[in-house]
Amino acid sequence: MTDREEIRVPELGEPISHYTDAVRVGDLLFVSGCVPTDAAGNVVGGDDVAAQARQVFENIGAILAAAGASYADVARVTVYLTDVDDRAKINPVRQEFFGATRPASTLIEVSRLAIPGIKVEVEAIARVPR
Repeated sequence: MTDREEIRVPELGEPISHYTDAVRVGDLLFVSGCVPTDAAGNVVGGDDVAAQARQVFENIGAILAAAGASYADVARVTVYLTDVDDRAKINPVRQEFFGATRPASTLIEVSRLAIPGIKVEVEAIARVPR
């Protein structure tokens, strides 16, 4: 029996490269960078970074649920934005999903992300309850 499990959520569509949605190792869950796409791979939210962030956090929520975890179990997130000034626009959306939970966090501005039109990507590490 292995202590490593790859997790795929079919409703999120196929990854654009050679990776999976998350990997569980013991009680740790490593969630790959999530982008604002639907099951067909279409970018959701257009030019609205808050709408994009909402889709990102919905996608992360689906992955957490598939692994038996929730936002309360998230210990760390890394947020990538193409414009760091958008932080104020995505923070209220982030709070909708995390509620009172405050994970450790890093915010990084990048020149672009893997899919044209995407303004935000988020990865997470969570502890999965046993």
